[in-house]
Amino acid sequence: MSLLQVRRDRVTFRLAKPPVSGQIRLRLFVVSLVLAVLAFALFCVGMTIGDVPLGVSDVLSAVFGGGDSGTAYIVQELRLPRALTGLLAGLAFGASGAVFQTITRNPLASPDMIGINAGAATAVVAGISFGFGGGLGTTTLGLLGGLLTGLLVYVLAWRRGTTGHRIILVGIGIFAMCTSLTDYLLSRAQITEAQASIGWLVGNLANRGWEHVVPLACALAVLLPLVLALSRWMRTLQLGDEVAAGLGTPVQPVRLGLLLAGAGLVAFATASAGPISFVALTAPQIAQRLARQASPPLTASALTGAVVVLGSDILARILTASPLPVGIVTGALGAPLLLWLLARANRSGSGG
Repeated sequence: MSLLQVRRDRVTFRLAKPPVSGQIRLRLFVVSLVLAVLAFALFCVGMTIGDVPLGVSDVLSAVFGGGDSGTAYIVQELRLPRALTGLLAGLAFGASGAVFQTITRNPLASPDMIGINAGAATAVVAGISFGFGGGLGTTTLGLLGGLLTGLLVYVLAWRRGTTGHRIILVGIGIFAMCTSLTDYLLSRAQITEAQASIGWLVGNLANRGWEHVVPLACALAVLLPLVLALSRWMRTLQLGDEVAAGLGTPVQPVRLGLLLAGAGLVAFATASAGPISFVALTAPQIAQRLARQASPPLTASALTGAVVVLGSDILARILTASPLPVGIVTGALGAPLLLWLLARANRSGSGG
């Protein structure tokens, strides 16, 4: 037996075998579906751009093993890794932004703002400047830097538990320290080392290979299901710690699990594509307003992040004769939204 109830904005279902029940929010489902289609379209269009122009049909044929050998090589070895890195990094940035904005209950909280991206950047620049980056590689350095920074933020914010307010304040301090250290290392580095560091620091999808795709894909395969499993408690965290605990939510273990999972997502994405700015900040806010939800929806935020990164990468390659790093475009588009969020927070009395 099954029960199906259809209301104006949601569908409630209950199945006897298997014993599953739940709700489908119609607007959120439609928004997520449209975002998924748009992300796939941008994914395909991005692979048509290059020194050898290709059609979408040629790209799709080459992706699935058809077409001539030359087109297959261009797509599968040169353009597909770049497109997949952008897609997966966008998903990771968007999902991590939704996690951090939910557990801190602040729309301005994102890995950009609380130092995780900055920690990854400091680790990479230190490795390049001191000469041990060649052995570990920027991917490993960025991963270690991001994860250690996320753990440091949680430890320093602990005082008989953590709160979103303390995580933000500690994260802003860590962000300032890491940024200052990165600037110092750049000022002491040789010209070639500084150029190599800056090329990674702005966030770039150029010259991505399968060695960047595989670790990020594996991380998403592990961390996204973990975040989805913990997401049933994310809504109660929005009500505050005391109310959430009263509703049976294990507040501190859930917050720690979400913080580490979110830090892992952004660390792997940063390690593969660089610290692409403002995606983790803007994607959840865009998704929340499209879906008209009280808090950032996780799946829609991840898909919005993919759309933002893939769309910005296309703009970065067609706006000028010399392709721009994708991080420059996302920064130019994300800065006005940040200013708007700050103004809105001040008007509502939550901006300090």
